[in-house]
Amino acid sequence: MIKYVHRKDLDLDKYNFCIENSIQTRVYAFSWYLDVVANHWDVLVLDDYEAVMPIPWNKKYGLKYVTQPYFCQQLGVFSLDNLSKNQQASFLTKIPKKYLKVTLSLNTENYIFSKTSKRLNYFLNIPDAYKQLYKNFSKGRKHAIKVGEKQGLELNNTSVNHLLEIHNKHYQFQIPEDMLLKLITIAKIKNCIKIIGVFKDDILLGGAIFIVSKSRIIYLFSVFTDKGRKVQASSFLISSILKDNKNVGKVLDFEGGNIQNIGKFYRSFGAEEEHYTVFNRTFYKAF
Repeated sequence: MIKYVHRKDLDLDKYNFCIENSIQTRVYAFSWYLDVVANHWDVLVLDDYEAVMPIPWNKKYGLKYVTQPYFCQQLGVFSLDNLSKNQQASFLTKIPKKYLKVTLSLNTENYIFSKTSKRLNYFLNIPDAYKQLYKNFSKGRKHAIKVGEKQGLELNNTSVNHLLEIHNKHYQFQIPEDMLLKLITIAKIKNCIKIIGVFKDDILLGGAIFIVSKSRIIYLFSVFTDKGRKVQASSFLISSILKDNKNVGKVLDFEGGNIQNIGKFYRSFGAEEEHYTVFNRTFYKAF
Protein backbone atom coordinates (compact mmCIF):
# COMPACT_ATOMS: atom_id res chain seq x y z
CA MET A 1 0.00 0.00 0.00
CA ILE A 2 1.29 3.46 -0.93
CA LYS A 3 0.65 6.21 1.59
CA TYR A 4 1.39 9.94 1.60
CA VAL A 5 3.69 10.87 4.50
CA HIS A 6 4.43 14.46 5.48
CA ARG A 7 8.08 15.38 6.00
CA LYS A 8 7.54 15.91 9.74
CA ASP A 9 6.10 12.39 10.12
CA LEU A 10 8.82 10.53 8.19
CA ASP A 11 10.86 7.79 9.78
CA LEU A 12 14.12 9.33 8.59
CA ASP A 13 16.24 6.29 9.33
CA LYS A 14 14.02 4.03 7.22
CA TYR A 15 13.64 6.64 4.49
CA ASN A 16 17.38 7.31 4.13
CA PHE A 17 18.12 3.57 4.33
CA CYS A 18 15.82 3.07 1.35
CA ILE A 19 17.53 5.85 -0.62
CA GLU A 20 21.04 4.61 0.24
CA ASN A 21 20.32 0.99 -0.67
CA SER A 22 17.86 1.45 -3.50
CA ILE A 23 18.48 0.23 -7.02
CA GLN A 24 18.13 3.82 -8.22
CA THR A 25 20.11 5.55 -5.45
CA ARG A 26 20.82 9.27 -5.98
CA VAL A 27 22.25 11.76 -3.53
CA TYR A 28 19.51 14.25 -4.45
CA ALA A 29 16.88 12.19 -2.60
CA PHE A 30 18.49 12.02 0.86
CA SER A 31 16.58 13.93 3.51
CA TRP A 32 19.49 16.26 4.28
CA TYR A 33 19.78 17.19 0.60
CA LEU A 34 16.07 17.83 0.08
CA ASP A 35 15.90 19.82 3.31
CA VAL A 36 18.24 22.30 1.64
CA VAL A 37 17.02 22.46 -1.97
CA ALA A 38 13.24 22.03 -1.54
CA ASN A 39 11.01 24.63 0.11
CA HIS A 40 8.67 21.82 1.12
CA TRP A 41 8.73 18.09 0.50
CA ASP A 42 6.74 15.05 1.49
CA VAL A 43 7.01 11.40 0.46
CA LEU A 44 4.94 8.62 -1.05
CA VAL A 45 5.89 5.45 0.88
CA LEU A 46 5.26 1.84 -0.13
CA ASP A 47 4.51 -0.42 2.88
CA ASP A 48 7.37 -0.23 5.39
CA TYR A 49 9.65 2.01 3.28
CA GLU A 50 10.26 -0.70 0.69
CA ALA A 51 10.03 2.04 -1.93
CA VAL A 52 9.68 5.80 -1.70
CA MET A 53 9.03 8.76 -3.95
CA PRO A 54 9.87 12.25 -2.61
CA ILE A 55 7.44 14.99 -3.61
CA PRO A 56 9.04 18.47 -3.57
CA TRP A 57 6.36 21.15 -3.62
CA ASN A 58 5.82 24.86 -3.43
CA LYS A 59 2.94 27.29 -3.04
CA LYS A 60 2.05 30.45 -4.96
CA TYR A 61 -1.07 32.56 -4.55
CA GLY A 62 -2.37 29.87 -2.22
CA LEU A 63 -2.05 27.15 -4.89
CA LYS A 64 0.21 24.16 -4.37
CA TYR A 65 2.31 22.64 -7.13
CA VAL A 66 5.07 20.03 -7.47
CA THR A 67 8.29 21.32 -8.96
CA GLN A 68 11.85 20.05 -9.38
CA PRO A 69 14.27 21.91 -7.07
CA TYR A 70 17.53 23.55 -8.13
CA PHE A 71 20.67 21.36 -7.93
CA CYS A 72 18.47 18.26 -8.08
CA GLN A 73 18.45 16.66 -11.52
CA GLN A 74 16.66 13.38 -10.81
CA LEU A 75 14.18 12.12 -8.22
CA GLY A 76 11.34 9.68 -8.92
CA VAL A 77 10.81 6.24 -7.40
CA PHE A 78 13.51 4.59 -5.27
CA SER A 79 13.06 0.93 -4.35
CA LEU A 80 14.99 -1.75 -2.48
CA ASP A 81 13.84 -4.38 -4.99
CA ASN A 82 12.78 -4.30 -8.61
CA LEU A 83 9.29 -2.93 -9.17
CA SER A 84 7.10 -3.58 -12.16
CA LYS A 85 6.11 -0.76 -14.46
CA ASN A 86 2.60 -0.85 -13.00
CA GLN A 87 3.97 -0.58 -9.45
CA GLN A 88 6.07 2.43 -10.38
CA ALA A 89 3.13 3.99 -12.22
CA SER A 90 1.05 3.64 -9.06
CA PHE A 91 3.31 6.19 -7.38
CA LEU A 92 2.54 8.75 -10.07
CA THR A 93 -1.20 8.21 -9.76
CA LYS A 94 -0.94 8.66 -5.98
CA ILE A 95 0.39 12.22 -6.23
CA PRO A 96 -2.48 14.12 -4.58
CA LYS A 97 -4.77 16.20 -6.77
CA LYS A 98 -4.33 19.13 -4.38
CA TYR A 99 -1.22 19.81 -6.48
CA LEU A 100 -2.74 21.55 -9.48
CA LYS A 101 0.44 21.27 -11.52
CA VAL A 102 3.14 18.60 -11.34
CA THR A 103 6.54 18.83 -13.01
CA LEU A 104 8.82 16.16 -11.60
CA SER A 105 12.02 14.65 -13.02
CA LEU A 106 12.24 10.89 -12.56
CA ASN A 107 15.53 8.98 -12.54
CA THR A 108 17.13 7.01 -15.35
CA GLU A 109 16.21 3.66 -13.78
CA ASN A 110 12.50 4.49 -13.70
CA TYR A 111 10.27 3.37 -16.53
CA ILE A 112 9.14 5.77 -19.25
CA PHE A 113 5.48 6.64 -18.83
CA SER A 114 2.88 8.61 -20.73
CA LYS A 115 2.70 12.27 -19.75
CA THR A 116 6.49 12.34 -19.63
CA SER A 117 9.08 14.10 -21.76
CA LYS A 118 12.64 12.87 -22.25
CA ARG A 119 15.75 14.62 -20.98
CA LEU A 120 19.35 13.74 -21.77
CA ASN A 121 22.19 13.08 -19.35
CA TYR A 122 25.75 11.91 -19.92
CA PHE A 123 27.83 9.62 -17.73
CA LEU A 124 31.21 7.95 -17.88
CA ASN A 125 32.20 4.74 -16.12
CA ILE A 126 35.65 5.29 -14.63
CA PRO A 127 37.81 2.20 -15.29
CA ASP A 128 40.84 1.04 -13.33
CA ALA A 129 43.27 2.48 -15.86
CA TYR A 130 43.15 6.06 -17.15
CA LYS A 131 44.67 4.86 -20.43
CA GLN A 132 41.46 2.94 -21.14
CA LEU A 133 39.54 6.20 -20.94
CA TYR A 134 42.06 8.33 -22.80
CA LYS A 135 41.99 6.19 -25.91
CA ASN A 136 38.26 6.94 -26.22
CA PHE A 137 38.72 10.72 -26.04
CA SER A 138 38.17 12.53 -29.30
CA LYS A 139 41.20 13.89 -31.15
CA GLY A 140 40.14 17.43 -30.31
CA ARG A 141 39.75 16.64 -26.61
CA LYS A 142 43.20 15.05 -26.44
CA HIS A 143 44.62 18.21 -28.00
CA ALA A 144 42.74 20.42 -25.52
CA ILE A 145 44.12 18.46 -22.57
CA LYS A 146 47.66 18.79 -23.93
CA VAL A 147 47.13 22.56 -24.26
CA GLY A 148 46.25 22.72 -20.57
CA GLU A 149 49.27 20.63 -19.62
CA LYS A 150 51.64 22.82 -21.68
CA GLN A 151 50.18 25.91 -20.01
CA GLY A 152 51.26 24.51 -16.66
CA LEU A 153 47.76 24.33 -15.20
CA GLU A 154 47.41 22.95 -11.70
CA LEU A 155 44.52 21.75 -9.56
CA ASN A 156 44.01 22.75 -5.97
CA ASN A 157 41.18 23.17 -3.51
CA THR A 158 39.32 26.44 -3.66
CA SER A 159 36.23 27.98 -2.07
CA VAL A 160 32.71 28.27 -3.39
CA ASN A 161 32.89 32.02 -2.83
CA HIS A 162 35.78 32.31 -5.29
CA LEU A 163 33.83 30.30 -7.86
CA LEU A 164 30.77 32.46 -7.33
CA GLU A 165 32.88 35.57 -7.95
CA ILE A 166 33.83 34.15 -11.35
CA HIS A 167 30.22 33.23 -12.04
CA ASN A 168 28.92 36.71 -11.27
CA LYS A 169 31.60 38.33 -13.44
CA HIS A 170 31.58 36.03 -16.47
CA TYR A 171 28.06 34.51 -16.65
CA GLN A 172 24.69 36.12 -17.22
CA PHE A 173 22.34 33.50 -15.75
CA GLN A 174 21.56 33.59 -12.04
CA ILE A 175 21.63 30.78 -9.52
CA PRO A 176 20.29 30.60 -5.94
CA GLU A 177 23.60 31.38 -4.24
CA ASP A 178 22.30 31.11 -0.67
CA MET A 179 20.97 27.64 -1.40
CA LEU A 180 24.26 26.54 -2.94
CA LEU A 181 26.23 27.86 0.05
CA LYS A 182 23.97 26.02 2.48
CA LEU A 183 24.14 22.83 0.43
CA ILE A 184 27.93 22.94 0.45
CA THR A 185 28.01 23.55 4.21
CA ILE A 186 25.92 20.42 4.84
CA ALA A 187 27.77 18.36 2.20
CA LYS A 188 31.07 19.16 3.93
CA ILE A 189 29.65 17.79 7.17
CA LYS A 190 28.59 14.68 5.25
CA ASN A 191 32.09 14.50 3.72
CA CYS A 192 30.73 14.13 0.22
CA ILE A 193 31.93 17.21 -1.62
CA LYS A 194 34.99 18.37 -3.55
CA ILE A 195 35.54 21.98 -4.63
CA ILE A 196 38.40 22.02 -7.12
CA GLY A 197 40.01 25.05 -8.72
CA VAL A 198 42.20 25.26 -11.83
CA PHE A 199 45.17 27.59 -11.37
CA LYS A 200 47.88 29.06 -13.58
CA ASP A 201 50.69 30.88 -11.80
CA ASP A 202 48.54 30.91 -8.64
CA ILE A 203 45.69 32.67 -10.47
CA LEU A 204 42.30 30.96 -10.30
CA LEU A 205 40.92 30.34 -13.81
CA GLY A 206 37.81 28.45 -12.78
CA GLY A 207 36.76 25.24 -11.16
CA ALA A 208 33.94 22.92 -10.24
CA ILE A 209 31.91 21.49 -7.39
CA PHE A 210 31.56 17.72 -7.30
CA ILE A 211 29.12 15.82 -5.06
CA VAL A 212 30.44 12.33 -4.30
CA SER A 213 27.91 9.61 -3.53
CA LYS A 214 28.12 5.84 -3.17
CA SER A 215 28.26 5.21 -6.90
CA ARG A 216 28.51 8.59 -8.62
CA ILE A 217 30.69 11.68 -8.80
CA ILE A 218 28.27 14.41 -9.83
CA TYR A 219 29.56 17.40 -11.79
CA LEU A 220 27.23 19.76 -9.96
CA PHE A 221 28.52 23.23 -10.88
CA SER A 222 31.39 24.72 -12.86
CA VAL A 223 32.64 28.13 -13.95
CA PHE A 224 35.64 29.40 -15.92
CA THR A 225 37.08 32.78 -16.78
CA ASP A 226 37.71 33.84 -20.37
CA LYS A 227 41.40 33.05 -19.87
CA GLY A 228 40.45 29.67 -18.43
CA ARG A 229 38.47 28.81 -21.53
CA LYS A 230 41.36 29.81 -23.80
CA VAL A 231 43.81 27.51 -22.03
CA GLN A 232 41.31 24.60 -21.90
CA ALA A 233 40.91 24.63 -18.11
CA SER A 234 37.66 22.64 -18.20
CA SER A 235 39.17 19.80 -20.27
CA PHE A 236 42.21 19.73 -18.00
CA LEU A 237 39.98 19.61 -14.91
CA ILE A 238 37.78 16.73 -16.08
CA SER A 239 40.78 14.74 -17.31
CA SER A 240 42.48 15.20 -13.96
CA ILE A 241 39.37 14.16 -12.02
CA LEU A 242 39.16 10.98 -14.08
CA LYS A 243 42.83 10.23 -13.36
CA ASP A 244 42.42 10.83 -9.65
CA ASN A 245 39.36 8.59 -9.34
CA LYS A 246 40.47 5.47 -11.18
CA ASN A 247 40.13 2.27 -9.16
CA VAL A 248 37.17 3.62 -7.15
CA GLY A 249 34.41 1.96 -9.16
CA LYS A 250 32.37 5.11 -9.62
CA VAL A 251 30.60 6.88 -12.46
CA LEU A 252 31.30 10.48 -13.43
CA ASP A 253 27.84 11.97 -13.85
CA PHE A 254 28.02 15.08 -16.04
CA GLU A 255 24.50 16.06 -14.92
CA GLY A 256 23.42 17.46 -18.26
CA GLY A 257 23.78 17.44 -22.00
CA ASN A 258 20.47 18.68 -23.43
CA ILE A 259 22.22 21.75 -24.85
CA GLN A 260 23.88 20.60 -28.08
CA ASN A 261 27.35 22.08 -27.56
CA ILE A 262 27.53 20.86 -23.97
CA GLY A 263 26.46 17.37 -25.00
CA LYS A 264 29.14 17.36 -27.71
CA PHE A 265 31.75 18.37 -25.11
CA TYR A 266 30.79 15.48 -22.82
CA ARG A 267 30.73 12.98 -25.71
CA SER A 268 34.28 14.01 -26.59
CA PHE A 269 35.37 12.29 -23.35
CA GLY A 270 33.66 9.10 -24.48
CA ALA A 271 30.64 9.74 -22.25
CA GLU A 272 27.51 7.68 -22.84
CA GLU A 273 23.94 8.91 -23.12
CA GLU A 274 21.21 8.05 -20.67
CA HIS A 275 17.65 9.34 -20.61
CA TYR A 276 15.50 10.38 -17.71
CA THR A 277 11.96 11.66 -18.00
CA VAL A 278 9.94 14.56 -16.63
CA PHE A 279 6.43 13.72 -15.48
CA ASN A 280 3.89 16.47 -16.21
CA ARG A 281 0.32 16.72 -14.98
CA THR A 282 -2.07 19.64 -14.72
CA PHE A 283 -5.45 19.97 -13.02
CA TYR A 284 -7.60 23.01 -13.64
CA LYS A 285 -9.48 24.15 -10.58
CA ALA A 286 -12.73 26.01 -11.01
CA PHE A 287 -13.37 28.91 -8.65
